[in-house]
Amino acid sequence: MRKIFALVMSVVMMLALGCGSEQAKPEKKAEPVELHVAAAASLTDVMQEIAANYEKEHPNVKITFNFGSSGALQQAIQNGGQTDLFFSAAQKQMNALEKDGLLADGTRRDLLVNEVVLIVPREGGKAITDFQQLTGADIRHIALGEPKGVPVGQYAEEVFTKLGLLESIKGKAVYGSDVRQVLSWVESGDADCGVVYATDAAVSKKVKVAAKAPADTHKPIIYPAAALKESKHLAEAKDFLAYAANDANKKLFEKYGFEVK
Repeated sequence: MRKIFALVMSVVMMLALGCGSEQAKPEKKAEPVELHVAAAASLTDVMQEIAANYEKEHPNVKITFNFGSSGALQQAIQNGGQTDLFFSAAQKQMNALEKDGLLADGTRRDLLVNEVVLIVPREGGKAITDFQQLTGADIRHIALGEPKGVPVGQYAEEVFTKLGLLESIKGKAVYGSDVRQVLSWVESGDADCGVVYATDAAVSKKVKVAAKAPADTHKPIIYPAAALKESKHLAEAKDFLAYAANDANKKLFEKYGFEVK
């Protein structure tokens, strides 16, 4: 009888230990994910802040940005560059990717609205208050985005064409590879003035807005965003896109001067 009792107790103890070890197993950690996000240069500051907040809430996710002109980013994606999400400064580049069947179905959305402005150095700049003044002999260098691949350059060309100034200012134009290069040339005084987005002017303490482009002189400046069909982390890409567009981040975009759609 004692042997039977001892055997039963031994089995009970083994079961208890087994249950205990099962309960003691740590929870399985989420697999680390690196999201590759291509974003227009004009989004640099706000997107870095949004990503930092997202990573705090999702410690398994690391967001790696490729900032540049929307045209260059579009070409990189078309050439097979690893990208999970694309935030463009214009519809043209996103349209091209959609036409090629590279966007994940149902993820494209219009996210933001921006404005085009003429800027001058805050200190020691020319007394410019109107686009018409750019034809003057005292204006030698006008910084613009390269119109073939930089959306702000395309918008600037539309503005100058509408105002009848394009041929007059072409000889003075210096073309940057993205909007932040245009901004830096005006900040340094290497250019007398430049055309950038209102949001770029807002983040710099070294420039001031000389004039705003009339709304009827260029196409509406809409920033679309979408996940890429070939993303290796499509679920996380969709989640970050939804996060970027939530109410809290709408206020953050507005802080940086964007109008939220």
